[in-house]
Amino acid sequence: MKDTTIDPYVFEDHVLSKGGFSMQISKVMSKEVVYVNDNVTVTHARQLMRDHFLRGLPVIDNSERMLGMITDQDILNITSTRSDVTVSGYVHECPMITPETDVLEAAKLMLDAKLERAPVIASVDDRRIAGILSNADILRNIHPTKISPATAGDVMTSDVRTCSTSDSVATIWSSMITIDYTGLPVMSEDEEVIGMVTRQDIIRSGFTRTSINDTHGTTPADTPKIEKIMSTPAYTVSPDTPITKCMDMILQYDIGRLTVVDNGDLVGILNRNDLLRACMLGSGK
Repeated sequence: MKDTTIDPYVFEDHVLSKGGFSMQISKVMSKEVVYVNDNVTVTHARQLMRDHFLRGLPVIDNSERMLGMITDQDILNITSTRSDVTVSGYVHECPMITPETDVLEAAKLMLDAKLERAPVIASVDDRRIAGILSNADILRNIHPTKISPATAGDVMTSDVRTCSTSDSVATIWSSMITIDYTGLPVMSEDEEVIGMVTRQDIIRSGFTRTSINDTHGTTPADTPKIEKIMSTPAYTVSPDTPITKCMDMILQYDIGRLTVVDNGDLVGILNRNDLLRACMLGSGK
């Protein structure tokens, strides 16, 4: 007898949620939201990101209306050493995502806005925060289409910036701002990938203020080395690893990116948004 079972993920080249042909954000968002008022200090926002392992925080006004987001990149970009600087001047506008927004539409909005996390508001007219959505939340609930790239090698970025264990945090902090990277592979003296250093590693380390005072690493003896703050182990895949396996690894280990290694050589890097874009191909979004 012919098998007439419909693929639960793919139908007519459209991305499907794992529950059916469409899914609203209310089904995948988190209702536990850490946010800040626009009059709190940057120091406080940084502490919240550090304590809760967050890449960004929604910002509200005194009427509890969502104003936008402050991200880990914003935190690293702030050069003022004054402790009373507030987040109000560093807020980025966010796309209007409500609990009724379709998962695929929300994914497109977040990719266009270059956001890894976005607040979900009650409605367009009621901008109070109802939840928070991350690209990981979306990845858990979609699947590649029939025309999505098949492997890590198809979606990776091949021009990879790296660093070494002996580089100073100050130097890497400056590089991340200049090239707008969220993480850099850490290489051994033998040119093997041994770890990763991310914006979050720098923020969580507590050395951000030191880095701000030494943006070019001119006094390396006064700033910590990357080996003190980097994340290990290195999570690697090969160029021919299926993107479904890459998605599983990123979600299982709760990491933002994977390095791609071929015969011991670093050949690329891919992150959550790379995989999300791959899944969006053929979705009609």
